[in-house]
Amino acid sequence: MSDLDKYIVNRKKKDKEFAEGFDEGYEQFKIGVVLRQARESAGLTQEELAKRLKTKKTAISRIENHAEDIKLSTLERVANALGKRLQIYIA
Repeated sequence: MSDLDKYIVNRKKKDKEFAEGFDEGYEQFKIGVVLRQARESAGLTQEELAKRLKTKKTAISRIENHAEDIKLSTLERVANALGKRLQIYIA
């Protein structure tokens, strides 16, 4: 277990408010990271992806940095613009 993982486990035990919001916030954060990594692996800037989606660079930044409440249809549009296919798993 990494130092970060140990810190998170201990903090969740000590701070109920932190524990309650952590998992949801972490999942939202991961979505944004995955989208950024997919964009970068496609060799696109935020501005280039925005042009493909007919939106603004700020919208791409918002998606990558604040992925809460993102619609599945938006995820699918982004995936298509990156030449990818959206797959969702429930674990």
